[in-house]
Amino acid sequence: MTVGMVGLGEMGSGFVERLLLAKIDVIGWNRTKSKAEPLLAKGMKWGDSPRAVTAASDVVLTMVTNDQALSAVSDGADGILAAIKGKTLVEMSTVGVAHVQALAQKTKAAGGELLDAPVLGSQVSIQQGKLLIMVGGDKAALERIRPTLEAIGPKVFHVGDVGQAKTMKIALNLQLSTQILALSEGLLLAVKSGIPRDVALDIMLSGATASPMLQYRAPLIKEQPQKAWFDCTMMQKDLDLALALGEKLGVPLPTTSTTNAWLTAARGQGLSHHDFSILYYVLANAAGEKLEIPMAK
Repeated sequence: MTVGMVGLGEMGSGFVERLLLAKIDVIGWNRTKSKAEPLLAKGMKWGDSPRAVTAASDVVLTMVTNDQALSAVSDGADGILAAIKGKTLVEMSTVGVAHVQALAQKTKAAGGELLDAPVLGSQVSIQQGKLLIMVGGDKAALERIRPTLEAIGPKVFHVGDVGQAKTMKIALNLQLSTQILALSEGLLLAVKSGIPRDVALDIMLSGATASPMLQYRAPLIKEQPQKAWFDCTMMQKDLDLALALGEKLGVPLPTTSTTNAWLTAARGQGLSHHDFSILYYVLANAAGEKLEIPMAK
């Protein structure tokens, strides 16, 4: 079994490292080859194009930024679809539901099969072996490649048809920033009343309102990472997907809309390159608190 990996950003690179640890052969491609150098040193092979990666693989995984990036690696003479016949494409990015459904049709027309398989978790989740993978598509096709996915993340759930896993991912992701914004509101209220920030935050993360996500992400308010785990721009892209889906399905998303506006404010304040936990400081700026952002060394 050889697995292809198209897209070697933070998440894609993490997938490759897990596959290599499982002694699975991997061939990869990325628009910027320099990002692949550490993986090549660990044993990953290099493909000169998405098509070359697909041709050399039994299963090819994609993890890219958005709909446009997915089209760029799948279409054209050097794209994945040009060599997908008889193979399985596992699309793991957070992209639009309609886009992945259209790609599934094109994959089928080219003689291949697509599984829609976004993930829940971060780079830390990958490293700890705690990533959750949601899969939409043919269940038998999933079972054939389940060992490959379980090498990346031990929890693999079949959700339904192609597109439904993406819907599940969008439904989950909208909760991340809305929870951070709600915590930030309460925290800022406490701080402006004179309670030390770290005391208030520690109390908030010790009680019933502290979800597992808040427990690992809210401490970034105390010290922002030099490289964002998930920056505001990427978070807002996911909220835009949620809002578009909500409009299509007639589902009002009031807290998502509000949080989206505050992510726009982060961009206006020049803070969108930070992890979305920066929303505390965005809110503080609006409240007249010009706080220095503590950065990890």
